Amino acid sequence: MATTMNKQKVVSQLFAALGKQAKELEDAPARPVLEQFIYAVCREGSTRAHADQAYQALQAHFFDWNEIRVSAPEELAEVLEGLAPDPLTRAQRIIGFLQEVFETTFAFDLESLQQKGLKQAAKQLARYQSANDYAVAWVTQHSLGGHAIPLDNVLLRVLRRLQLIDEDVHDLETIRTSLEHQVPKAKAALFADLISGLGQDLCHETRPLCQNCPLKPHCPTGQLAKSHPASKKPR
Repeated sequence: MATTMNKQKVVSQLFAALGKQAKELEDAPARPVLEQFIYAVCREGSTRAHADQAYQALQAHFFDWNEIRVSAPEELAEVLEGLAPDPLTRAQRIIGFLQEVFETTFAFDLESLQQKGLKQAAKQLARYQSANDYAVAWVTQHSLGGHAIPLDNVLLRVLRRLQLIDEDVHDLETIRTSLEHQVPKAKAALFADLISGLGQDLCHETRPLCQNCPLKPHCPTGQLAKSHPASKKPR
C-alpha cells in the first residue's frame, strides 16, 4: 500500500513524464450545464478525441436538442457509433435526460443550478435517471466550479495500477476524496485527461503495454511486469 507521500510523488511524476501531452491538451471549452452533462455521457469510458467527435456530430446532424429528444435511440446511436462501449445505451441516456429536463423545465436550460450551492446542485443533477456518478462529477468539475474528479473504469484501472488508490477501496466518493487531496483543483481536469489517455493508449485492461509507458519507472505494476514478464500479468 502506497503512502501519502509516495502517492504525491507519483502524481508529480505523472505531470513531469506526460508534460508533452499536457501542453498539447487544450482547456476544455466552456459549455452550459446541460451540454456538459450530455458531453459527459459521451466522454465516460471513451477517449477525449472520440467524445469530441461524437458531441460535434450530434450538433451537426440534429437541428437542436428537441430534435434529439424526439429521435429514435437507434438513429442517435448511429451518430455515436465511434463511442465504445454500447453507443445505443448512451443514446438512450441522452434522450432520456433531455426528456426529463423538458418535462420539468419546458426548456433545455439548467443554468439555474449555477445559483445553487455545489452540494444542492449535485443532488439535483443526480436525481435524473440518466445521471450517474461520472456525469455528476464531470458537470461539477467543468461547469459548477467544484473539485470533483470524474471516475470511470479506465481511470480506476490506471489509478489502481499506479497505487494512487488502494486495491480494497471501491466506494467512489472515498476514492475521489483521497484523489482530491493529492491533486490540486487547478490541475484536476488535466490529471483526469492524462490518466484517461494513458489508459486508452497504453494501460489496457488486458495486455497493457507497460514497456512503452513513460510512467513505468514509477508504476509498481509496471515494475512487476518488468521483473516477471512471463509469470505475472498486471491486473
